[in-house]
Amino acid sequence: MSGLARAGTGSPLARRNPTVKLALLAVVSLVAMFLLDPVTPTVLYLVGLAAVAFSAGAAPRTLLVAHVPFLLFGLGVLVVNALSRPGVAVWQAGPLRVTEEGLSVGAALAARTLLIGVLAVGFLLSTDGVALMTSLHQNARLGARITYAVLAGYRMLQEMPREWSTIRHAHAVRAGLPGGGRAADGQGDGDGERDRDGAGVDGDDDGRPGRAGTPSVRPPGRAGTPAVHPPRGPRHLVGVVFTLLVVSVRKGERMAQALESRGLGLQPRTTWRPLPVTGQDWALAAGVVLVVAAVIAASAALGTLQGPGALFEPAPRPAG
Repeated sequence: MSGLARAGTGSPLARRNPTVKLALLAVVSLVAMFLLDPVTPTVLYLVGLAAVAFSAGAAPRTLLVAHVPFLLFGLGVLVVNALSRPGVAVWQAGPLRVTEEGLSVGAALAARTLLIGVLAVGFLLSTDGVALMTSLHQNARLGARITYAVLAGYRMLQEMPREWSTIRHAHAVRAGLPGGGRAADGQGDGDGERDRDGAGVDGDDDGRPGRAGTPSVRPPGRAGTPAVHPPRGPRHLVGVVFTLLVVSVRKGERMAQALESRGLGLQPRTTWRPLPVTGQDWALAAGVVLVVAAVIAASAALGTLQGPGALFEPAPRPAG
């Protein structure tokens, strides 16, 4: 999420209130759940795609890559409905039978998937995670315990790639020691911080021995020493995952104690960098609602609008 959000930083949509954008995403998605004709959600998807492309500052390649999972899911929904839904056959080959009703409902569900997907992509492109939780706490009255717990988890997820790399390199250093370093420093694989930073193995940055009788092993890639590549294989992967789990649990415990010691549940609380709902946010909400209502009204006037009843329409009986 943070990577997508950085792509749209500074765009017009990024300056809007995150709570308002999240509410609009939920409302439009809820409305789309009741659209069962292929035309209405397709028109809404094209309008949403144009709006996201111009207001979220997304590059065409970013939008295309972000569409991949939704395209695959929509294609699967279309194929399953076309082959399994009863109705008038438009193509048949052996046991495979494509029906007109299946194509219509499948196309509607696929278009609905793309509509919700492009709105979600626009939201992720233009919304920072910290700003979202701050806005939910300030504008949606989300409790402080939930807000700061989610923020703490979000920060931990952001740091996990760095932790993963550190632990892997620590294992690479220990791989050069007799017995994988266990006999040398007397610590197991599950010893979180001493193992992951290599302090108990490598000593200091000058390459001096960390402990008496412990050989000095330089980190990979240091000048004058051959690079030590992290070991591979299922056993190594399990060891790294277990160490990362131990480090994360310990870090979460310390973070929870720090939050409790600072009066997390006390009220009232102040908000640093508040995110008020402005008139432009209300204008955005009104514009989105008006566009959706106009498209649905036009579809109804043209006779193409269909609701959940399309799922239960009886299949026509064969002639004769």
